[in-house]
Amino acid sequence: MSIVYGVQGQLLEVTVVACNKLKDTEWISRQDPYVCLEYGSSKFRTRTCTDGGKNPTFQEKFVFTLIEGLREINIVVWNSNTVNADDFIGSGKVQLQKVLSQGYDDTAWPLQTKRGRSTLAFMFLYRHAGEVRLIMHYANANKPATSHAPSGSPYVTPTPGSYPYSAAPPHAASHPPPSAYPAPSPYSTVPPPSAAYHSPSPYPTAPPPSAAYHPPSYPPQSAAYPSPYSSPSAYPPQSYPPQGYSYPPGPYPGAYPPR
Repeated sequence: MSIVYGVQGQLLEVTVVACNKLKDTEWISRQDPYVCLEYGSSKFRTRTCTDGGKNPTFQEKFVFTLIEGLREINIVVWNSNTVNADDFIGSGKVQLQKVLSQGYDDTAWPLQTKRGRSTLAFMFLYRHAGEVRLIMHYANANKPATSHAPSGSPYVTPTPGSYPYSAAPPHAASHPPPSAYPAPSPYSTVPPPSAAYHSPSPYPTAPPPSAAYHPPSYPPQSAAYPSPYSSPSAYPPQSYPPQGYSYPPGPYPGAYPPR
């Protein structure tokens, strides 16, 4: 992991979340753990989690001023007693390389306790005493600029009649190729676009373009209509007054006085 420089005087936020599977120092009642943090000359202590037992929770945040060259925080967990001295549960070291380079670290750090002195190697033996979970934030981390937007492939002008296998032609989604259209049904009443239109009636409604148009004469020459003014009438008019009729007519009875 890369070493980060220039952290002198910067702020580091450390949140003590909880402890898990702590060594139990009580025989009868439940133990009351608390956590102590030490970084340089800065020392912090969490509240006592009464009856926390082996899995106490804290959720307390502390702010440290970073020191150039100091890359670890010491942790000590104690069991609070009201009559006797507090019982030591375990201790550990928190490494700061990850949080200083990435700006965030959420890790459960192991705790150890002394088991005894080895007579052969003249050294202390340690055993696991649980773990403490810390969440650390460092706002001035030098993270490389990354973009979460997917990078698109560069545009390449397709050659006519060919397209890349990964992309369909622009008209493929909305217009299928000509071969995809179904063949016209022989029973369809609508003629195909390529066929010439012919009227279904045996009697065309319009003369062909090649024939000359002559308007018919009225009345048709084949039909003869006798003119009432030129041809003699079958019943000639009678002369007036009609024959056998004497003028003036005889006197009507009572119309004129007798002469």
